[in-house]
Amino acid sequence: MTISNNQLRKMKSAARFYAVQALFQMEASGQTVDQVIREFEDHRFGATYDDAEMIEGDLKTFRGLMEGAVNEQAAIDQMTDRALVAKWPIARIDPTWRALFRAAGAELKKAQTPPKVVISEFVAVSEAFSHDGKEPKFVNAVLDHMAREAQPEKF
Repeated sequence: MTISNNQLRKMKSAARFYAVQALFQMEASGQTVDQVIREFEDHRFGATYDDAEMIEGDLKTFRGLMEGAVNEQAAIDQMTDRALVAKWPIARIDPTWRALFRAAGAELKKAQTPPKVVISEFVAVSEAFSHDGKEPKFVNAVLDHMAREAQPEKF
């Protein structure tokens, strides 16, 4: 089966969304990265909830984000801390945003996707978790700072 470029783009976007959920779940439950990856691949990708079918995520992107976020967590968290104001270190922010910054940081550090695409994709993910509409602006600002640090040559 051949996958169109448009379908692959959608699958990569879904993988980013799933990675944020999976990283949040890891922190909340104490599960290992392998346990969470297996659960998402077996039960979340393509699942149906209330007659709505979830899109299949791109496995390579999902696994890369998960493994990168776990293996590079300390460096990503330091990069995120530098993007946050002094009174709000990463340990103090909502775990959803922490998971999002870790997933995005993993993709920024890998440097295979243009940073502006990474920022745009994860701002779109943040909209799914936004309560008052202000969070995507916050996410955009933090990710812009992180991207400039991770890939200064691209700016």
